[in-house]
Amino acid sequence: MSGNDGSADVASRLRAASEDLADARAAVEARGEARLEAVRAAYREATDLLDRYEGRATGTGDFAAFVEFQESFVELTEGLDDDLPARDAFKAANDLLDQRRLGEDDFDRAREELGPAADLVDLLADREAAREAFEAARRDARRRLRDLDARIDSLERLQRLGEADLDAPVDRLREPIEAYDEAVREAWAAFRRDASAREVFRVVAASRAYPLAAFPEVPPDLREYVESRPAGEEPIPTLLEYADYSTSKLSHYVDDPAALRTRVGTHRTYLERLDADPLVVSWPPPDAETLRYRASELVSVVARFADEGTVAAARRLRDLPDDVAYDRLRETALARDELDEAERERLERGAVEAELTAARDERERIEAALTATAE
Repeated sequence: MSGNDGSADVASRLRAASEDLADARAAVEARGEARLEAVRAAYREATDLLDRYEGRATGTGDFAAFVEFQESFVELTEGLDDDLPARDAFKAANDLLDQRRLGEDDFDRAREELGPAADLVDLLADREAAREAFEAARRDARRRLRDLDARIDSLERLQRLGEADLDAPVDRLREPIEAYDEAVREAWAAFRRDASAREVFRVVAASRAYPLAAFPEVPPDLREYVESRPAGEEPIPTLLEYADYSTSKLSHYVDDPAALRTRVGTHRTYLERLDADPLVVSWPPPDAETLRYRASELVSVVARFADEGTVAAARRLRDLPDDVAYDRLRETALARDELDEAERERLERGAVEAELTAARDERERIEAALTATAE
């Protein structure tokens, strides 16, 4: 996100909103908040009377309403404190309404006479609006800071990748990772194909103790069926094949065709997707510490179903960060994978450095504005 879209000016807007709020508060304090609240209460009552009686107390309408209206307005005016700001405005409106007959234009003129009171009431509304604008400006500033932090992280990462040695021998990472991935995929495919569903589910359940090497949890009703019924001794591909049989054909293979179709058929997607993906290491690889922890967990899970060669390949990954210049080679792998021609061109001409400097400067301005306007 560039600074040309106006978002970079949030610091200035925040400072301006803070100044506006200070001015609005000062205007209220100069006249006394309690006195302005009293004016607002009186003004609301006066305008409420005008609004409620305008249609009934005008012309030759409801005489009782006319009298009631005048008495109410007189009572309101006489009940005001002598030192109430804009008291003269209420008196002028009352004097105007003290006639034998009132027209709609009299009500309009009365509202105009109350103008000075309305102006004072606006001071309270202006303060509230200024407070809302200030709070919104602070929210915008904090949101912009989050965006800038993410952008700075992205630009710093891009800059770091640009410094990577693209000629470094990344095959020292790729070969052991690809060898392990291929071995574990083959081992799991064979295990899933040949072992009973019950055995497979037990490995899945055991993997749940290793968050970095865990398979998706088996649906409870499917797990209960496989554990308790003879069909659970069949491999998963066989159960999926059974689920496609007609009821009459299936009855030759299981004692309760309906139960198999309900449990296996309902969870076909889970069974079909139960592949080796949770055990595969991505490319480019994770950071060294993550690989160490994950490979340790992979060894524990893979050892439950794979041969010693596959387990050894997992152990090789666990030791990989200590055997090679892992961080440097990983940076090269990331750079080769992520940097396209346009990004490399931006790096070469210094555009990334310029954007990073601008983003950091803007972050400093916003942080300073947030500190200066903190309440």
